[in-house]
Amino acid sequence: MNTAELEIRFPTSAVTGRVLVVDDHAHSRESMADILRHLGHDIDVCSSAMEALAAIDRDAYDVIITDLKMPGMNGLELLQALKQRRNDAQVIMVTAHATVATAVDAMRHGVLDYVEKPFSADQLEALVGRALRMGCSEQTAVPASADQPQPVTMIGNSPLLQALCERIAQVAPTDETVLITGESGTGKELVAHSIHAASRRRNKALVSLNCPALSAQLMESELFGHERGAFTSADTPRVGRFELADGGTILLDEVTEIELPLQAKLLRVLQERTFERVGSSSTQRTDVRVIATTNRDLSVEVEQGRFRQDLYYRLAVVPLLVPALRDRPEDIQPLAEYFLAGSAQRLGRASQQLNRPARDLLAHYHWPGNVRELENIMTRVSVLEQQATIRADHLQPWLIDAVGHTPSNTTENITVGISLHEMERKLIEATLNHYGGHRSKTASALGIGVRTLSGRLREYGYAPRTKTFPKAA
Repeated sequence: MNTAELEIRFPTSAVTGRVLVVDDHAHSRESMADILRHLGHDIDVCSSAMEALAAIDRDAYDVIITDLKMPGMNGLELLQALKQRRNDAQVIMVTAHATVATAVDAMRHGVLDYVEKPFSADQLEALVGRALRMGCSEQTAVPASADQPQPVTMIGNSPLLQALCERIAQVAPTDETVLITGESGTGKELVAHSIHAASRRRNKALVSLNCPALSAQLMESELFGHERGAFTSADTPRVGRFELADGGTILLDEVTEIELPLQAKLLRVLQERTFERVGSSSTQRTDVRVIATTNRDLSVEVEQGRFRQDLYYRLAVVPLLVPALRDRPEDIQPLAEYFLAGSAQRLGRASQQLNRPARDLLAHYHWPGNVRELENIMTRVSVLEQQATIRADHLQPWLIDAVGHTPSNTTENITVGISLHEMERKLIEATLNHYGGHRSKTASALGIGVRTLSGRLREYGYAPRTKTFPKAA
């Protein structure tokens, strides 16, 4: 889920949070703590579950990262103790001793995610970021009874937005497959979360898969799991997303990135509700609601031979289009004010207001990045400008004008006709240079996550972080 796609009335997820790391293996514990501190999180560490419970009784944490196997109380027992305390922190479980049974057990006990050692710094960053976003969503959700689905509240009063709201309310209580389409940054993933939250499956897991982030082999393993020895790096069995989501919902984000051979296997799951793990001949059944998103025109993808027509029909049982921000200009000002207020709250500052020229500037901008771009700009200006009133000249340098170049008062001279991709690269590189290569400061100034920045830099050929966390001895 991308943090900028905020249309639902959830608070913008904080860039950082309070995280407790629980691991009896000192090297793993300190490695995780070092990475998370570098990302700006407030970190405490504990070497045992009992020590962790004492810390939890003293302080509140947004995220708890716990090892599974520890002397005395293990990770699952720690989970049960947290439930008894009605602790609402998001829990991520890590272990060097993964099994199918413990993974399923952990998910059923309320673990947000389950990851095997060794894992990379980027994986840890993504897991904690998702946990913080999920925590924000749950803290503001209206409790729903078993018979009354949670209402979907969205920011704005435009006819297009109200129509989408009504359609979500109609679709959510059913078990039908949903295809959510729309441009990047419009809020597709949060619409999916809202559908799940208002469904009869809301007390079960919503398991997401970011399809563009994985190779074909890894994607098959992530979807269906694998047996030990199924391929070279398969040292232990792995539970797939369909198995983890049993009884709940699976979200296939940017489903068009799934390659054709794997599309056939996905079609079978939708038709027959059965699958096999990679390297296994044993068929498993699954009871999962499928929600898929895409920013492409699937009918065009089918015509071009890049997407199976039969899978398209299976996914598009109930299609939902999330409108572009430029098509609902009435919602720009309330969204901007909402994002400004959220940023002020996170920074511990007084709320800022947009003056009339600033509001007019935002209203007449074409928003190629949609709600994501609006949130990023509001966050950026809130961080960089500390005046009570935000003026148009504060916003202008961050807006790409309609002919594809930046205004003349920016530090970069951009050639007319430059692509948005190249424009984005120039902005990122200029900001990175301004902060002396400091990625956290660069990401904060740009209003994006460090993981997103790192991904962009890898695309541009910058050296990736290579630090991984070792298996416990």
